[in-house]
Amino acid sequence: MHLAPRILVTGGAGFIGSFLCERLLDQGAEVLCVDNFFTGTRSNVAHLLDNPRFELMRHDVTFPLFVEVDQIYNLACPASPVHYQFDPVQTTKTSVHGAINVLGLAKRVRAKILQASTSEVYGDPEVHPQREEYWGNVNPIGPRSCYDEGKRCAETLFFDYHRQHGTEIKVARIFNTYGPRMHPNDGRVVSNFIMQALRGDDITLYGDGKQTRSFCFVDDLVDGLLALMQTGPDVTGPINLGNPVEFTIRELAELVIELTGTGSTLVHKPLPQDDPRQRQPDITRAKQTLGWEPTVKLRDGLDKTIAYFRQLTNV
Repeated sequence: MHLAPRILVTGGAGFIGSFLCERLLDQGAEVLCVDNFFTGTRSNVAHLLDNPRFELMRHDVTFPLFVEVDQIYNLACPASPVHYQFDPVQTTKTSVHGAINVLGLAKRVRAKILQASTSEVYGDPEVHPQREEYWGNVNPIGPRSCYDEGKRCAETLFFDYHRQHGTEIKVARIFNTYGPRMHPNDGRVVSNFIMQALRGDDITLYGDGKQTRSFCFVDDLVDGLLALMQTGPDVTGPINLGNPVEFTIRELAELVIELTGTGSTLVHKPLPQDDPRQRQPDITRAKQTLGWEPTVKLRDGLDKTIAYFRQLTNV
């Protein structure tokens, strides 16, 4: 009889996945980290490889996986526009076929399963802040649709497996998250600004810089995922996980310039198609159901993230 829970983390060598694997090991779990290394890297989990309770497997979730586990966290999917638009058909397959494969596994072994969904299911929202009851405003045929609609379809599959097969599901809608181990070239605003600032380049603002984002530090987010997985079978979600403190992109750029001590200046470029103007989670449900809310201030989280990028780039 094994005592430690056996936990599968797909996308486990990615930015968020690697921190989740770390925390699960700290809690005494056996962790099977599965990744195809499209955006994840071995270096994110290299420090875990000597742990006898950690196993790393190269595998693509668009193909079935036959393992014995008690819990599954499905984080497999490129999450930045640069990466998910590189091969949009594969991005949709990862969300949809990937969901079918991990749900099939969960059904077979009767595992509890959590889907890392996204605030992108709300599209360019007409409701502000975004609550879980909002169905979203998504363009189904645009350049971001492979990710937005793929994730929406994955949620559909999770709830259908729950209704049809009694699978115990959890759906977390993750808002902008940042921290160490972000991919330096992922095109996301935090990594973009930090890399530009460290190189002394101009910092690129799209549009007027007044569009807003809410930035959640990765440690806070992992707390939320763990809390959601620990809930009883009556809690399915979806539950928003993110930081409700809203910042304009310009404010973020100015803070990065201040914290890096760089001489970078701001330059403006046109806004990309379907780029959301506002993004802010209503986390009432997370507070009430999980007793969770973020605690890391943006300035403190950026300090840690900048230190990571400095070390990565030797700047």
